[in-house]
Amino acid sequence: MGRRLSICNSIDDCDLAILANESSRMTVADGRSFIEEGAPAHDFFVVTGGRVKLFTLLPDGRRQITGFAEGGDFLGLAASTSYAFGAEALGGATLCRFPHAGMQRLTERFPSLEHRLREEASRELALMQARMTLLGRKTARERVATFLMERCSHLERTDPSQPIELDLPMPRTDIADYLGLTIETVSRILSAFKKEKLISIRSITHITLLMPERISTIAEGME
Repeated sequence: MGRRLSICNSIDDCDLAILANESSRMTVADGRSFIEEGAPAHDFFVVTGGRVKLFTLLPDGRRQITGFAEGGDFLGLAASTSYAFGAEALGGATLCRFPHAGMQRLTERFPSLEHRLREEASRELALMQARMTLLGRKTARERVATFLMERCSHLERTDPSQPIELDLPMPRTDIADYLGLTIETVSRILSAFKKEKLISIRSITHITLLMPERISTIAEGME
């Protein structure tokens, strides 16, 4: 899975050692930051295991959750001179760190890699636009449904109608912050989804989407 989702799939197996020489592996403990908002953007990162919380700092010192990243996601690829967000491990995470200078050498050697990076930079910008729509246009019910469907995006699914098991390591307060809602509203909507038999809740960190197609319909504002 890691190879399929990462930049490695743009490089032949026999050349992976060259890629490894230009990168370094990192293990980040739960709650530890590894990207500081406003710091010089000398590197970008690929999440290879675990999950990451993304945030920006408000003028009064509070943090606004702007997203969650997991296996295969790129962080900081669209940055120019400084990082526009901070990043912190959720329950521990492993990453590959690529210095921009080293990546420049790799793209010169492997033209297909440059195309892959452009795709990921475009995806990063598209996610930012999607978040603006999430906060500006969607109802609370649609926002929670969108969050649940976002968490499915990394999973391999052969039948979209089958139940989907989700592991949610982030606390409800982070989910509420990300969605621009109160924790009470998030809990109320999840309870309503459970009552409608759209989901089952085994624990605070584990939810099963029993009817993912309908949840997707709600997320898209079609219900």
